[in-house]
Amino acid sequence: MNLANKLTLARIFLVPIIMFFLLVRIPFGEYIAAAIFILAAITDGLDGYIARSRKQVTKFGKLLDPLADKLLISAALISLVEISLVPAWIAVVIIGREFAVTGLRSIAASEGVVISASKLGKFKTVTQIVAIVAIILNDFIVNMLGIPFNIGEVLIYIAVVFTLWSGIDYFIKGWKILKLNKQV
Repeated sequence: MNLANKLTLARIFLVPIIMFFLLVRIPFGEYIAAAIFILAAITDGLDGYIARSRKQVTKFGKLLDPLADKLLISAALISLVEISLVPAWIAVVIIGREFAVTGLRSIAASEGVVISASKLGKFKTVTQIVAIVAIILNDFIVNMLGIPFNIGEVLIYIAVVFTLWSGIDYFIKGWKILKLNKQV
């Protein structure tokens, strides 16, 4: 159990804590949820960096890291749907894309092909994280920073665009890779 895997596990353990602070109405709960969500999101980039830089990439980490990412985003979105801050269709599109790409990767893996994360996929993740934080902190942003509109709403729509775009990109590239692999 190396440091990178411990960070990935920590991200998973932070998910129910984030949900608690989002769903149980307590003073400053949304700020605590946002802070923990940001901390968990930071571990997303950090665990991979540490594993690669220390040459400690493990099968356990390869399996658990994407699962932890999906749990973090999915749990936050479902919680935000529950408290009526995100429309359900947005959560379904984002979570559905994750299932679809995971399915594609599973098919590819069964053929001995690895479909790596793309830069577009990583950018998609960043837009989702920024949008979720902005939605959680919307009252703060509007009241304290004087932004006169719901920036979180704008950002979640941008995240949906990148979610769909990256999903389509994965399928186009993935099917090409699979098709070439079958011909070899």
